Amino acid sequence: MFNKHPKGLVAASLANLGERFGFYTMMAILVLFLQAKFALSPKEAGLIYSTFYFSIYILALVGGVIADKTRNYKGTILTGIVLMAVGYVLLAIPSEATEANKTMLLTMTCVALFVIAFGNGLFKGNLQALVGQMYDNPKYASMRDSGFSLFYMFINIGAIFAPPAAVGVRNWWLIHNGFAYNADLPELCHGHLAGTLQPQAAENFRALAAEVSGQAVTDLDAFAHAYLNVFSTGFHYAFAVAIAAMLLSLAIYVINKRRFPDPASKETAAKGGAAAVEMSPQEVRQRIMALFAVFGVVIFFWFSFHQNGLTLTLFAKEYTDLNLFGMPITAELFQSLNPFFVVFLTPLVMAVFARQRARGKEPSTPKKIAIGMGIAATGFVIMALGSYSANLPLHADIIAAGVSPVKVTPLLLMATYLVLTIAELYISPLGISFVSKVAPPKYQGIMQGGWLGATAVGNQLLFIGAVLYESIPIWMTWTVFVVACCISMFTMLFMLKWLERVAK
Repeated sequence: MFNKHPKGLVAASLANLGERFGFYTMMAILVLFLQAKFALSPKEAGLIYSTFYFSIYILALVGGVIADKTRNYKGTILTGIVLMAVGYVLLAIPSEATEANKTMLLTMTCVALFVIAFGNGLFKGNLQALVGQMYDNPKYASMRDSGFSLFYMFINIGAIFAPPAAVGVRNWWLIHNGFAYNADLPELCHGHLAGTLQPQAAENFRALAAEVSGQAVTDLDAFAHAYLNVFSTGFHYAFAVAIAAMLLSLAIYVINKRRFPDPASKETAAKGGAAAVEMSPQEVRQRIMALFAVFGVVIFFWFSFHQNGLTLTLFAKEYTDLNLFGMPITAELFQSLNPFFVVFLTPLVMAVFARQRARGKEPSTPKKIAIGMGIAATGFVIMALGSYSANLPLHADIIAAGVSPVKVTPLLLMATYLVLTIAELYISPLGISFVSKVAPPKYQGIMQGGWLGATAVGNQLLFIGAVLYESIPIWMTWTVFVVACCISMFTMLFMLKWLERVAK
């Protein structure tokens, strides 16, 4: 599989395993952690989530500038790994939130998230730039798209295991303290302590308290405090799992550091051939304009796609029957579906591209990205139709009752994640490949940062999904994302010939 690719590709992919593990740990549990520990509403948790997501990607621009100016990509990447590990250490420290210290603890949590985001900014885009530089060598140039697809697939192997590991640690801590897992209880516990539960919700709270405790609960206040503390502490320990993954990545990176290209070396530049070519100012300007046009378009895609850690996770918690073929599941486990599908669908998608290439009919990279956006729209059509046909209640009705009176099959989310992952495979690795191909050599780091910066803007808009989720029928929320993905697709098709000309 890797025999036609640079030797450094496997090492770079393995070094990224820890970052993906931590990333998917965050994606799976961050919103639920914020709600359980700090009693935040979906809108409030969504704002922190989207800002964190924005920071992760926008700081890649800073990391790109640092690496491009110093030409020290390897050192910048190493610093990023260390900072991410420090951030996870800060998140893993358990603490009990009270009214007196809640604001301070929330601030400390946000500081830890910023440290992770800054470390990621130094790491992510620059590692992608190094992978792109491997394919500047004419020997490997024709395999660039396939190389980035393999890179993308391989790093998601670690992401498959992050949500189950986080859930396993959290549930182990619950069981260790004599409790069972229930997705609805943290919000009910906060409502009980605040005295805001309506009669039906209060009745459901008493029943669930007895169910997870295995016996009748006489002191509901004590139970609520204990359950919330154990639940959130389990999340803290789940974050600690990411520390071990980051240390593994650090070791892999240091051991294999010599396999990566060094842009500061004249010898490497000479071997790269394409990297050594000096472009005219007009060509540089044209390439940068094309890249920024693509960056602007994909904002709408990321605004929709990255709802998987926000509104789709809230949907899993509140509207989904957490029972699959007779086996209990948790809301966080749906986050394993995306990386699982990435790993197992990548060879199939690559085979489709290879067959098209053999017949001389392989779409250009910009056209593949446009196709992916159309596929993403289809994924949200599935959610909209499934939610509409089930006649799901408004979020306000769930708050009043404590639980949703209507639950949909988990197969709805599973089908949606399958379709969205296919869309991702047409967009994310190929978008990175397109940037590495089109970006002028001296702007490789900052242009990879620009791709991630566009992702950042889309991520900052994620909170709009949480606002819609709380305010309008759920099927209408998914329809908004259908429209966003269609806008992206038609805009890419409109620019297609220009982008294909620039990319030659």
